[in-house]
Amino acid sequence: MTADELFPVVLAGRVALCIECKTVTRAPVPVRWIQSTSGPGTTLYACPDHAVKLGAGPTPEDALRRP
Repeated sequence: MTADELFPVVLAGRVALCIECKTVTRAPVPVRWIQSTSGPGTTLYACPDHAVKLGAGPTPEDALRRP
């Protein structure tokens, strides 16, 4: 075993992968929500720099309801 396998990097707090630049961000901004047919949906995140460019997309709270 290598030292990296024995002591993996543990990220504390809320982190996510930016969908635009593919880097780990410690300040994720939810920008998209993908509905799933077989389970809960998935929230996609962006770093603060790319969140402005991508804009806010549909979130679970944005679901359209029939009157």
